[in-house]
Amino acid sequence: MKLRLISGEAESSTYEEATPFWRQRRWQLSAAFLAITVCGGAASMIGGGGGSGAGTATSGPIIGDLDPDGSRPQQCRTDDSEQGIPATAPQDVTWWPLNGASTPQSASAGPLRTIGPLRWCFAHTPMGAVMAANVIPRQMSGPDWRTVTHQQLVPGFSRDYYESMRESLLDTGSKPTTNALAGFMVVDYSPARAIVRILVRQAAVAYVSVDYTVVWDGVDWKLRPQSTGGLYTEVKPVLSLTGYVLWKKS
Repeated sequence: MKLRLISGEAESSTYEEATPFWRQRRWQLSAAFLAITVCGGAASMIGGGGGSGAGTATSGPIIGDLDPDGSRPQQCRTDDSEQGIPATAPQDVTWWPLNGASTPQSASAGPLRTIGPLRWCFAHTPMGAVMAANVIPRQMSGPDWRTVTHQQLVPGFSRDYYESMRESLLDTGSKPTTNALAGFMVVDYSPARAIVRILVRQAAVAYVSVDYTVVWDGVDWKLRPQSTGGLYTEVKPVLSLTGYVLWKKS
């Protein structure tokens, strides 16, 4: 069956769904301004980042496994009692630069540990899932994306697909951006899986959103790529902030 591209949003969307994500014009445009991650194109969402340049994968267990008693690794013990969907951002959130963008960190929700290029140890809570969805993708914009891929993406065909496409890109480095993480919404949550919608402020007043899926692997939250090889869903404009939890930045 042949696909015919006719001018108009609906036809364009249908055509793109049948096209590999790294060749879609919509993806290429979103990657240039969104500033959250690299999902397989020439630039990252909150700054630049390519693929085949510096950095080699560390595929061994940097993060580690559960201790013999079934508990999380040493220095990664979190209070996981708060299982309610967050209506406000944690009071203990601080912001720090990561690959050209300002990224949140919480003393209660994570990431609590840094090992090499990895920020990890998120609380096994809805808020911990939110933090993972904000932090893990941003790490993919740096030169150590291979290590992050092997350590913090869910193994399987989708990860292999993402890695293969990402490998073909030139490394342009991370560049500062004026776009910013503005808020979040927990679309769906269970202790095993969460879907988190990330709100991004573009320029002064425009907002867009994408969804990420994170999965609990027994030790920490990991990002699960889409079946198309991308890390997030279709970029959508946001006309109303109702339902979003907004970050409070000093």
